[in-house]
Amino acid sequence: MNIAFFSSKSYDRRFFENENLKHTHKLEFIEAHLNSQSVAMAKGYNVVCGFVNDEFTPEILQALVEQGTEIIALRCAGFNNVDLFVAKNQGLQVIRVPSYSPHAVAEHAVALIQTLNRKTHRAYNRIREGDFSLDGLLGFDLHQKTIGLIGTGKIGSIMAKIMLGFGCEVIACDPVQNQACLDMGVRYLNLEDIYKNSDIISLHCPLNTETKYIINKRAINLMHDKAMLINTSRGALVDTKALITALKQEKIGYVGLDVYEEEADLFFEDNSMHIIQDDVFARLMTFSNVLITGHQGFFTDTALSNIAKTTLSNLSAYEKQGNCQGLVGCLGQT
Repeated sequence: MNIAFFSSKSYDRRFFENENLKHTHKLEFIEAHLNSQSVAMAKGYNVVCGFVNDEFTPEILQALVEQGTEIIALRCAGFNNVDLFVAKNQGLQVIRVPSYSPHAVAEHAVALIQTLNRKTHRAYNRIREGDFSLDGLLGFDLHQKTIGLIGTGKIGSIMAKIMLGFGCEVIACDPVQNQACLDMGVRYLNLEDIYKNSDIISLHCPLNTETKYIINKRAINLMHDKAMLINTSRGALVDTKALITALKQEKIGYVGLDVYEEEADLFFEDNSMHIIQDDVFARLMTFSNVLITGHQGFFTDTALSNIAKTTLSNLSAYEKQGNCQGLVGCLGQT
């Protein structure tokens, strides 16, 4: 198959070219994001491989079909950036990577929690300047704290296991209760009770019409004033403007974000020599109790290897059999 990779980086090339030795597809790596300006670059490729911030709007999907694209291969688990109904009507197959390394994302969420709590990032900078004072570095014991998980799929269940290992009480909300979580002692509550009773809330749910802005003004007002919010899932789960208002009013204690609603123009790029034009994001960065990473939760060698292996194996299987495990239906089923 001829595959055009959009939003590609050097690490994508390295892992995919290594895995492709087993498959011999034709790979073309394009640094540009897929959007209305770059879609013409996909002409002649029967597979377009996109990432989390590539755009698969109805207009772009139609252009892809007209240019000969037959398959959209997402090298991620989420597919909220693809209009699945339009894709189906255009005859496009959508393939994703349902699970590449749920441990990577869960472990990154824990890293955000511990960094915010024990302020190791601030301590690191102090020590390098010869400042060994402890003022401003006070943390808390995670032991016996209540962790609220919104979403208990593969990542959420691993997160539950890790936090239980710290001696935390874990409560959760999910339309489908995970038996593995129940067996570990996780208690399922309604969403309002998660907001009210959690010392730390960690988001591990997909982005859809029901979960968009699941963290909004009302949700934040139900939380403890010193509560910590962690989001390693999708940016639009959080109403950023409401979050900023709460931070200004000291209505929330800590925020750790690996994703941001308008991240497409910021993340995965070196913007150190440019002025950030996103005023909302710029304001978010001014708070000392906010820690932001650039969508790196997935970024481990294990995850990248699994993404390449699963993507190319699915495409090879589809090429030979007309079917594969990673196919996404019009309603999001795999």
